[in-house]
Amino acid sequence: MGADGSKNSKYTGSEEQSHTSGWRGFLSTVGISLPLALFRINPQRIGSQRMIYDKEPSIPEHLLSSMPCPEKLRMEWSLPSFINMFLPEFPHRNIPGHEHFQILGYIAKGSFGPILKVKDKSKQKTYAVKVIPKSEILRLGVLEQSKEEVIVQRQVRHPFVHDLQDCWQTQRHIYIMCDYCSTGDLYTYWVMIGQFEEDVVKVFAAELGSAVGFLHDCGIIHRDVKMENVLLTDQGHLRLADFGLSRRLECGGRAFTICGTIQYMAPEVLSGGPYSHAADWWSLGILIFALATGKFPVSPEPDHCSMLRRVRCFPYEMPKNFSPAFALLLTEILCKTPTRRLRTLDRFKRQTFFHGTSFDSHLLQKTPMELILELKNRPDRPAKARRGLTLEPFPNFDCDFLLNSPCTPTAPDLSPTLANMQRHVPQDDASIREVFV
Repeated sequence: MGADGSKNSKYTGSEEQSHTSGWRGFLSTVGISLPLALFRINPQRIGSQRMIYDKEPSIPEHLLSSMPCPEKLRMEWSLPSFINMFLPEFPHRNIPGHEHFQILGYIAKGSFGPILKVKDKSKQKTYAVKVIPKSEILRLGVLEQSKEEVIVQRQVRHPFVHDLQDCWQTQRHIYIMCDYCSTGDLYTYWVMIGQFEEDVVKVFAAELGSAVGFLHDCGIIHRDVKMENVLLTDQGHLRLADFGLSRRLECGGRAFTICGTIQYMAPEVLSGGPYSHAADWWSLGILIFALATGKFPVSPEPDHCSMLRRVRCFPYEMPKNFSPAFALLLTEILCKTPTRRLRTLDRFKRQTFFHGTSFDSHLLQKTPMELILELKNRPDRPAKARRGLTLEPFPNFDCDFLLNSPCTPTAPDLSPTLANMQRHVPQDDASIREVFV
């Protein structure tokens, strides 16, 4: 920017605006927003790469108090682009030493990297930390989606939604730290028991329906509602987790990306859209159906086109052992036409199946889910929870997270995957690119 400008001793307003917008654009890439007054350029500008301020800028007190200190500005300016591109969603931090955190084991191998069980020594609390190499994010073109995941989770706090505790980046990795659910995920217990009775399904459906309805009211679509993404508390109640495919979508908005887990995907998602929040209710219906029957209504196909053909021709007939109220709920929620589908929490609550059931989160969680607590202590649970995870160390994982702490993971934690991210994304949509209308 300096070479051409140095040829002239006088600058027009447009030139000043050009330099101003250039510096403001640069700062915005590192997550810093400053008042326009700071960018006033003196006409007697000397040198090709220096700027002299006209006078001490007059900055309102409320803006001055919110500005970063000069030391922080210098630090942010000096950050390499490999860090800048993940700002501001993932703040850059010095590597925490093993005196702060301790790796207790690993929970799963996610699609991008390990998910670790970590103890915060100062708080004496255990968390689950998703460790994602930046190189993988850039290779797969999912930088914006990674940012969206934490933006969404920061916005939501609900009794049946898994809480994000913190996120940050180091030179080579990003970290997403969430509450640790020691009981595991719903899929493990479904595999163990085969199917659940309607009274248990009723509680699970009420809790998950409350979570889905809350997200939609916040203008968020989850897009990967499935048993693996439903974690269980110490009392056996549910928490909807893994917002890796979620995005902000206001009421009336439409999305077009084919993404999710194929046997849970609504027909309008399989066809490439447009689709809306109603797609999450279809996924919830598939989940409820599988909980009660022990199997999915349609087995998964290898690609979304084949799956779409199967879903479109399948009658979705309800088993005869279902109560009429339960069959009616599933008939309405698994309607193939999105505009006629049960797709709001208010309509969900008014279903006959839920008569006598309170949707108050405190009342729903008042009674422990005894069945889950019994299954948790069964000797076969660790094997069911592991689901083929190996005990091998993570390849090329340099453990910069904990400096000199031991790098080789211990045996997998008994809890199952926090974020089983097996998702179907077609080759032409691998970047999770979305279209808005």
